[in-house]
Amino acid sequence: MRFFWTFFWTFLLVQMINYVVSSMIGTAFDLKTGSILAVAATILIFIVASIIPEGPSEKEAIH
Repeated sequence: MRFFWTFFWTFLLVQMINYVVSSMIGTAFDLKTGSILAVAATILIFIVASIIPEGPSEKEAIH
């Protein structure tokens, strides 16, 4: 479920950004471009989440 909801919200947010930016620069809205960017952003989110440690390190825990 975590993968689905992450992709769902990323898809919606990227499509909104795609719509606003395409309107600002005067081009047509393209769902395919937004979808490709949403998949790439979702993969990037999971990569960054796997790199970041889950808890404090031992140096931070000992004072």
